[in-house]
Amino acid sequence: MLVERIATIKQIVIMAIVAVTVMFTSQVQAHGGLALADDMCILTIGPYRMHFTGYQPLSQEEEFCEDIPEIGKTVIALDYIQEELRPLTTEVRIIRDTGSEANLDEITVFHIPPKVYPTASITIDHTFPEKGKFVGLVTVTGGPQEYVSRFPFSVGEGRPTSKIVIIAPIVLVLAGVAFFFMRRKNNPDGASPA
Repeated sequence: MLVERIATIKQIVIMAIVAVTVMFTSQVQAHGGLALADDMCILTIGPYRMHFTGYQPLSQEEEFCEDIPEIGKTVIALDYIQEELRPLTTEVRIIRDTGSEANLDEITVFHIPPKVYPTASITIDHTFPEKGKFVGLVTVTGGPQEYVSRFPFSVGEGRPTSKIVIIAPIVLVLAGVAFFFMRRKNNPDGASPA
């Protein structure tokens, strides 16, 4: 009976470890053209890629890759990964996410006109005065065709809660419930085991 109980507890622990491992081994995907790869935020624009770094110098010490945690001053750096981007023009636009992009000028909150960046680095310095849903548009032209990366993001919704903060208590509660019912099943009359 004790051996069966230990085997069941081992199964529960192994299932919990597998569940947590599966959740953390999948690649973290961001919205639209942004993705986290090799601990770097990568923005994909057609065949080209840029390194994306965002931070809020007045309220956050950590960098972010997707959603902007707080309203206020925000600095974003886009650094070219490929040399082929240097002679091309790049345009950056941030718009309110209204569901329609029919009139870009009307919904634009930040705009850097098309320009060549021989230094391979673009800095966006913008203050978001209110919470909301936005879309970043990065357009690259001058090559064989025009490429646009479109990535939706939110501002002021805080940092997403870590998966471990959510999962750990659930796993512990499930293990406790399983242990309680196993004990009750093996000792139906409620007497203490000797």
